[in-house]
Amino acid sequence: MTKLDRIKKRIYEIVEASHKGDIASKAYDIMILVAVIVGLIPLMLKPSVQSANIYVKLIDIFTVVLFLLDYVLRVFTADYKMGVKIYKAYIAYAFSPMAIVDLLSIIPILSILPGPAGKIFSMFRIFRVFRLLKLARYSKTMRIIENVIRRVKSQLFAVLLLTVIYIIATAMIIYQVEPEAPVATFNSFFEAVYWSAISITTIGYGDISPQTDIGRFITVLSSLVGVAVIALPSGIITAAYMKEITKKKGEHEL
Repeated sequence: MTKLDRIKKRIYEIVEASHKGDIASKAYDIMILVAVIVGLIPLMLKPSVQSANIYVKLIDIFTVVLFLLDYVLRVFTADYKMGVKIYKAYIAYAFSPMAIVDLLSIIPILSILPGPAGKIFSMFRIFRVFRLLKLARYSKTMRIIENVIRRVKSQLFAVLLLTVIYIIATAMIIYQVEPEAPVATFNSFFEAVYWSAISITTIGYGDISPQTDIGRFITVLSSLVGVAVIALPSGIITAAYMKEITKKKGEHEL
């Protein structure tokens, strides 16, 4: 093993979630965790306050420097992470979910650019919330949940697609059966989609509600379907979670 390989391996050991006895890795984990928490403080302030507050800008610069360093080090050691010593390892890692999260956590720094550029990129301030997902890297429970979601992602996507189709279809129906102007219940198709979404999720804010009997009947059906929609992915995730827990227990016993 060359000197560069030894250095790269040690960097990989430090930036990955720490193991017992590795003080440098533990300190690195704590530094990143603190940066994640501190980096979320600007989201507690309104955008106008964020733009004018020098401390918010300093927090952004400080945390983004750390996140950028973290991202570069993780890409640099991607061959160890992916387990293969070829250039494709770096490409594969760059498109992995956590690498994308790391990249999105850096983008908000663009909002502090001076002039028109800062205004254009100001919408990226909300990307700070993606920094919360970085915490998943340091939690065993979150890693288990990540494995569960990965295992049943095709089933969950099928449920999501079915739900979206049902929401659009119900919105189309309710938009046609409800009265038109000047006593329109739904002034636009988007309002019908909004009503359909909150009905199928059984939230029912009550700010928009059908006025006709057939419209109310559709609402009842949509709410009943919503119970099944909520139960279906819950059952899928629970079953996969129990399998993952059983698997982890088996590995621990071995």
